[in-house]
Amino acid sequence: MSKDINVVALVKGEERYIFLFNDQKRSETLRTLGRYASNSRLSFSWHDAAVLSQKVRNSAQKEKTQSPASADPRNEFPEVEDLFFND
Repeated sequence: MSKDINVVALVKGEERYIFLFNDQKRSETLRTLGRYASNSRLSFSWHDAAVLSQKVRNSAQKEKTQSPASADPRNEFPEVEDLFFND
């Protein structure tokens, strides 16, 4: 179970819509996007919801395709030659 936090954001003029969610709350985030779009008091449109929904779904697909070692930049080390030899 991943403890990563995903972020999708939208800037509309001076308004900021920022959504933080983990893998277990992905479907709840998608429902929230729909609720925001249906709220006439917000400038958040159905187009905005569709764009952000796609980003939420893509983040799930991206996580599936990454190997655990490549997903964490702390696991990426320089070659020994790069540390000691300068041409």
